[in-house]
Amino acid sequence: MTGNVSPSLDRRLGPLDAAAIVVSNVIGGGIFFVPILVAQILPDARSILIVWAVGGGLAFAGAMAYAELAALRPHAGGEYVYLREAYGPAAAFLSGWTSFVAGFSGGIAASALALADYVGRFAPAAADVTPLLTLPVPGIPLNVSPKTLVALVAITGLALVHIRGLRLGRVVQNVLAGTKVAALVIFVALGFAIGRGTPTPLVSSATTGITPMLLALIPVMFTYSGWNAAAYVAEEVRSPERNLPLALGLGTLAVVAIYLGLNALYLYAVPIAELAAVPGARLIDTVAEHLFGVVAGGLLAAFSIVSLAAGVSAMLIAGPRVYFAMARDGVFAARAGDIHPRSRAPVGAVVAQAMWSGVLVLSGTLSELVSYTGFAVVLFSAIAVAAVFVLRYRQPNARRPFRAWGYPWAPAIFVAASAVMLVNEIWRSPGTSAAGLAIMTAGVPVYWWMRRRAVNNTDSVRSSRAPSLAVNPSRDRGERRAR
Repeated sequence: MTGNVSPSLDRRLGPLDAAAIVVSNVIGGGIFFVPILVAQILPDARSILIVWAVGGGLAFAGAMAYAELAALRPHAGGEYVYLREAYGPAAAFLSGWTSFVAGFSGGIAASALALADYVGRFAPAAADVTPLLTLPVPGIPLNVSPKTLVALVAITGLALVHIRGLRLGRVVQNVLAGTKVAALVIFVALGFAIGRGTPTPLVSSATTGITPMLLALIPVMFTYSGWNAAAYVAEEVRSPERNLPLALGLGTLAVVAIYLGLNALYLYAVPIAELAAVPGARLIDTVAEHLFGVVAGGLLAAFSIVSLAAGVSAMLIAGPRVYFAMARDGVFAARAGDIHPRSRAPVGAVVAQAMWSGVLVLSGTLSELVSYTGFAVVLFSAIAVAAVFVLRYRQPNARRPFRAWGYPWAPAIFVAASAVMLVNEIWRSPGTSAAGLAIMTAGVPVYWWMRRRAVNNTDSVRSSRAPSLAVNPSRDRGERRAR
């Protein structure tokens, strides 16, 4: 009998393991160029730090709402599960569709390509974009270059790690995340301790009006995105009712502290007017040059490689759990719902994630796709947080091991802030927003096709079993008459 039992996901993650996934998902390239955009909008240090603190507060409010939902439904898939419970399977599918098409896949591809750029600091050929081969795929030719090959190697290597399961995967993830956090903390500490700068901007009493601060909050919130990462692995967290809220809270607070420290250091090292004019790819180099007099190029490049690898690794953990949940519901490729009997990892889902991310690396359409779906990422996060209200109304007596802090005000403020961001995005970039909505709605016919296929498969299974079910009763009656 035990041989027929299907394997389950491995509940191996503790709260710190899950918090490391949050930290790695959030801290990517954004913190190294978004402060430039914020400085262009806000001309004083106090307003800049207030906006980063407000953004951190909103991220924490969202994390606490997800913590309630994750403790209530501790299953793999994150907001896919919550949207399915609150709004139905179609809304859930569109969330998962967007994650697969560009959300996680685009983030993985973008980080892998940026990693190749930094590897090029040590081996210039690694960042060469000269095509070696073009695969003539209709509509989207795929270009193979040294840079894309390095990116593909990074994705493939980390995917192989996570195919082996959490026994190895959690160790690799924790080492990468720990190295990232330690490097950032040391950089901030040394910058204030021995770096050359002035605290005058930090103690300035000037503040900016509310409108530019709201405008600056939009890129800040994008930089905080990923605070919900631990929810995707809920089915692999030990004692999820206790540890998931702890992981989401600890991970988000750690990111907020690091972001505030980094922004304070940027303002300490570089005058705001100069900060606003820094080229996007040189923020960390410029800050280091002001603080220490020389740019530790090799060390900074090595740190960037580790940081980006940590992000790719975390997304290769979180994203496939969404497709695994979808496959269990019959709305994704069935193989993605399989669990390897030894590694107890959703191998098919990890492979699907890595393969599509690789296609995006080769396609050359990555930046457009990611910018189009940023709108959808904010939308689905807001809808998922709003699910707290929906499920409390529909299931008032359900056991809730954790209740969102600050309810109802904190989740309501998060949803309202997200709505403001979405309206602003539609107003400022109607074309990009429309493209994002188009990518989302392109999932509707895919959903109905998958649902129809799942129903047909179910009917086929029932019809194949029907003859045996019809024969057995008569055979039993004949045996009873004989007796």
